[in-house]
Amino acid sequence: MGKHSNTVARRTLLGLALAASLSALAPLHAAAAADLLTEAKARGTLRIAMEGTYPPFNFKDPKTGQLTGYDVDVARLVAGKLGLRPEFVSTEWAAILAGLAAGKYDVIVSQVGITPKREQAFDFSRPYTYSFPQLIVRKNDRASYASLADLKGRTVGVGQGSVFEQQVKAVPGITVKSYPAAPENLQDLAFGRIDAALNDSLMVAYLLKNSPLPIKAGARVGAPERMGIPFRKGSPQFKAAVDKVLLDATNDGTLKALSMKWFGVDASRPAK
Repeated sequence: MGKHSNTVARRTLLGLALAASLSALAPLHAAAAADLLTEAKARGTLRIAMEGTYPPFNFKDPKTGQLTGYDVDVARLVAGKLGLRPEFVSTEWAAILAGLAAGKYDVIVSQVGITPKREQAFDFSRPYTYSFPQLIVRKNDRASYASLADLKGRTVGVGQGSVFEQQVKAVPGITVKSYPAAPENLQDLAFGRIDAALNDSLMVAYLLKNSPLPIKAGARVGAPERMGIPFRKGSPQFKAAVDKVLLDATNDGTLKALSMKWFGVDASRPAK
């Protein structure tokens, strides 16, 4: 979430202890394993983790029960261009990076923000999404929150383990309520159990178009977020191959088309 992650912007900054443990795990995998590209081609599949509860990025279609969304389309694109079959694994956001470090899947395509802390533990593809942190408030709320500082004394809902959670916790005086998935967060907002939510600007636009909840977009309250595909360190061939797929998809307009399909805006390049 809250995406996530941004987005969803995506999104997660691990705590210092967890980050240190992941950094320790990653080199062990890198030293023991062949390049991920070789491993995946030998299997014929690419194991892809995502939340599955983070519309419009990755969620289950209510009619078919199948995973769908922007991240799903991007994941299928990458796997297909690499000659691999995508194998999706749904997991809660709070444990998704730890699962990657433990080798439960190959990559995460779920709006994972590229941050210095995460880059200590994992390698990342080039960014495939750019977005902003944005507040969500109730439609009948007459208060004006132009920044996180304006929410001092209030309660803000965020995705558990997300970048947004860390951003809100960094502001003294805000009560932070963390949620495993976006739907519970937004329902509590609608019912007045929290005063605002912080999530990915692209998710906010989608929610306003599709959600029956009495919510509205608030202010953008942070710097642009870059979302990429993380994987365990030690696979330069895999990184080069994925980066080429994403670069080609950016240059030929494929990512723009997918972005327009799900968001109505081009999120494949930094906003000007």
